[in-house]
Amino acid sequence: MPDSAPSAEREIAAGPPEVTEIVPHREAAEAYITRICFKIGPPQLVGLELEWLVHDRRQPAIQLSPARLAAALGPWCPPALRDPPTTTTVATMPNGSAVTVEPGGQVEISTRPAASLAECLADAAADARLLDARLAGAGLASLGAGSDPHRSSTRLLDVPRYASMEAYFDRRSPSGRTMMCSTAAVQPCLDAGRAAGADSFVDRWRTLHAIGPALVAMFANSPVLAGQRTGWKSTRQRAWLDIDPSRTSPPPQDADPRASYARYALDAPLLCIRRDDGPWPIPTGVTFAEWIDGAVTPPPTYDDLAYHLTTLFPPVRASGHFEVRYLDAQPGDGWIAPTAVVWALTATTAARDRAAAAVEPVADRWVDAAREGLADPVLAGAARELAEIALDGLAGQPTHIAGRVEDFAERYTLRGRCPADDWETS
Repeated sequence: MPDSAPSAEREIAAGPPEVTEIVPHREAAEAYITRICFKIGPPQLVGLELEWLVHDRRQPAIQLSPARLAAALGPWCPPALRDPPTTTTVATMPNGSAVTVEPGGQVEISTRPAASLAECLADAAADARLLDARLAGAGLASLGAGSDPHRSSTRLLDVPRYASMEAYFDRRSPSGRTMMCSTAAVQPCLDAGRAAGADSFVDRWRTLHAIGPALVAMFANSPVLAGQRTGWKSTRQRAWLDIDPSRTSPPPQDADPRASYARYALDAPLLCIRRDDGPWPIPTGVTFAEWIDGAVTPPPTYDDLAYHLTTLFPPVRASGHFEVRYLDAQPGDGWIAPTAVVWALTATTAARDRAAAAVEPVADRWVDAAREGLADPVLAGAARELAEIALDGLAGQPTHIAGRVEDFAERYTLRGRCPADDWETS
């Protein structure tokens, strides 16, 4: 979701530093993070990022080449796929979505910020149909699943950022490569919220984290990776849980999310340091705060700090707005249901209060949610309550949106099932 926070009630500092300016000390860095990661105002806009795994229609286990994927995307080919890669502006689709490609060749569309849930879903659906048609014409197909059931984790894009990420994560486990190359997600994006009172950013931030485990279980859709059942309903979430916790775990849920997020960001190790030529160095264990203090030279600029923030992958990322990053990709247009549910559970104070009460017993059970899905009875009970709250919150939306959530709940949630359970018979 591009930067587009509401203008009213926004907290604005005296003036932003120039991107080339050196970050002088930790306090200045914290102030910068607070300003750019939490853009305060009445919540009005909603966006959506949709990722798909892409396969050959006839031979889904073969690896695609960058050239074939670039040709398939045609006018929407992103800069990273061009030969050589460029930094030109990403082309937008007819309904405003930007197209990007993830390290393993997953294709992503990011909608423009919309003034309503219905408008956001309509834009995403229209562009998704166009993308599917374009891929089909090239003998390719998109797959809505949280992990790649056909292929091993192989990086398709040879760019410095992804090479550095791969090397960094390889120091810990193979899960980093799985995350980069073999997973896909549904990522709703919501405005942060007001400074205080009704619709405060604090309330919305806490709600998005609290409902996370129950929604991971509810929409789990990745029990197979590279032809093998993993024993997890969300193999995608398992991968996230196994890579660097300093940049993938939830930040501490303190009284002031801005302060805790700033500390979280500055205490995360550097994933890489960008260079104009050659590979990007990966300092071992050096945090951004230590870089400010002189552990690495030259000293960091505010542009370096902004880039560092893009290398953090918590369940909810503060990027001015809030990116919800914990939902598995869904089959077909099944992404409509989780997007509508997240929006409805955060849209009003009443919904947030009810949701917080419903998930209190499971608010920190990320591992159980990923492994068991709704086979866990306590998670199943929380998910049923969330479905009911979401349907109440969607009462004023177009009937087809609430209908998609109701259909999903009747097929899965109310029966103690999640989409991963369909794979048992596939």
